[in-house]
Amino acid sequence: MTTNETNPTREEKGKTIAEKQDQVRRIDSTHYQVKSQYTGNIRWYDVIAIGSGWNCTCADHKYRQVCCKHIHAVEFSVKLREEIRKKNTVTISPLNTSECIYCKSENITKDGLRHNKYGDIQKFNCKNCKRYFTINLGFEKMKHNPKGITTAMQLYFSGESLRNVAKSLRLLGMNITHQTVYNWIQKYTGLMEKYLENITPNISDTWRADEIFIKVRGNPKWLYAMMDEDTRFWIAKQVADTKYTEDIRPMFQEAKKFTQTKPSVLITDGAHNFQTAYKRELFTIALPRTQHVRHIHMDRDMNNNKMERLNGEIRDREKVMRGLKKMDSPMIGGYQLFHNYIRNHQGLDNQTPADKAGIKIEGENKWMTLIQNASKQ
Repeated sequence: MTTNETNPTREEKGKTIAEKQDQVRRIDSTHYQVKSQYTGNIRWYDVIAIGSGWNCTCADHKYRQVCCKHIHAVEFSVKLREEIRKKNTVTISPLNTSECIYCKSENITKDGLRHNKYGDIQKFNCKNCKRYFTINLGFEKMKHNPKGITTAMQLYFSGESLRNVAKSLRLLGMNITHQTVYNWIQKYTGLMEKYLENITPNISDTWRADEIFIKVRGNPKWLYAMMDEDTRFWIAKQVADTKYTEDIRPMFQEAKKFTQTKPSVLITDGAHNFQTAYKRELFTIALPRTQHVRHIHMDRDMNNNKMERLNGEIRDREKVMRGLKKMDSPMIGGYQLFHNYIRNHQGLDNQTPADKAGIKIEGENKWMTLIQNASKQ
């Protein structure tokens, strides 16, 4: 028997802890709890990120100032989480014009042009499945070209008003109105939402929820949002009439259905309706049980900065729109798509939340990639 087998190092002990079930409990990306390994001791030690390292409340780390087995357990747990996420990546690629978009056969031939007001579109014929297709998939019968339409959507969700988008596109020779831009957003937001609801993001087990004040036709409303802690993926939403008394269980139900799971930790403020929805939708008598953290404060791990950043994005967008015109406005769903799949976040190393959640959208024009793949379904 070797020395390491009789007297394992702290790192080896940490790895053993991480490989066991229910020994490392994740509160959020900066706060973990590791169960004491002494028989009969039900204590949990807090392991909290400080700068580039970790701090543990156990005596080994506190008094000896060493990297204890609990910190090593957290490090291994984080590493395992990233490895699992990479293995479960879904890639959405632009359409390949060298193969049939329906059966993937490369036995295709060019079959004339489709004449469009703004240019000609190449038609293809598949010799295997006998179907015709064009690279204009998703934009059939549209008077304007796909690049112009997706440019309009990018401009709008990046912060321009509908009228400013229309003015900008007129410089490119596209004579459109702000209503046309709205119609594009309404059409393609619905198409992409229906497609993406069947692709499950690989998110963490810590979720945050909050609400933000908005106006719908000048009337005060509240937009509730659920976001993943690690990836900043905006999971679910609900527009409500009131702040504290609204039944927000539909948002919790939407989140569970979309992610096909439930969190280990839910972080919210102290609003009563969050607690009610948690008890009815997430709480269980049996273990493991979702922990509800309700007391948000500004220091250390329990601040709500990530959720406030999302609220800031929504607030900036709403100011340009000067309020919403209806409760189920496609602008909210469209911005949720933009936040999750299109917009790069500095806090995520210039990746999108979808990238971090294992959904990789390829191509220079991600709007077009999504729309064309959604149109194939």
